[in-house]
Amino acid sequence: MKNINRLSQSELERLALLSEELGEAQQAIGKIIRHGYQSFNPYAMVRTTNRTDLEKELGDILFAIELMVENKDIVEQDLIIAKSQKAKKVFQFLHYQKPTGGLK
Repeated sequence: MKNINRLSQSELERLALLSEELGEAQQAIGKIIRHGYQSFNPYAMVRTTNRTDLEKELGDILFAIELMVENKDIVEQDLIIAKSQKAKKVFQFLHYQKPTGGLK
């Protein structure tokens, strides 16, 4: 049976990886919102802070994005343009953030 979405198995796999990593980052963010950056799971065999867990998950997302760029699923220049456009629009809606460095 053909995929109705016309995606190859490798494209599906890369999208699945990205989706999974985004979900794991959401979970890490939820823990920070509930318990703070410095908190950790007291029952974990290896205790890492919620900040460290978030950094790991965001790194995993960056890897998934780079994998998609390398395989031409998405265009890196288009990501850069989208980031720039977001930076120009979003600060008017943020109450506690000021543009700095590369976010201008």
